[in-house]
Amino acid sequence: MEQTAFRVLLYRYFFFGWLFKDATRGNMFERMAAWRHNQSQARWLPTYMRRWLWCGAVLYAAGHFAELALNSPGLSAFFYIPSALSVPVNAVIGAAWLGLKMLPGPF
Repeated sequence: MEQTAFRVLLYRYFFFGWLFKDATRGNMFERMAAWRHNQSQARWLPTYMRRWLWCGAVLYAAGHFAELALNSPGLSAFFYIPSALSVPVNAVIGAAWLGLKMLPGPF
């Protein structure tokens, strides 16, 4: 049995693109099959949202600690910036999830 590299596992833990198929290529039947596959895989998107939410919250708490307890604004920025980046990532994941749940498939 092959072992997956840690960096690949880390990438798959935070990014969901590997779960989905391209629904813009192929004939109508292939596009519809890819769309149905993507809709079934959309059930994992709330899990990715939770991961990014918790990661952002932990980084924000670390930045808050570094700012107040350690009195180090440079170190706190090191934690605050990735924490702030978790908000738009969650917005993109939420839009993808809603789109896959509500939009009609490609015809």
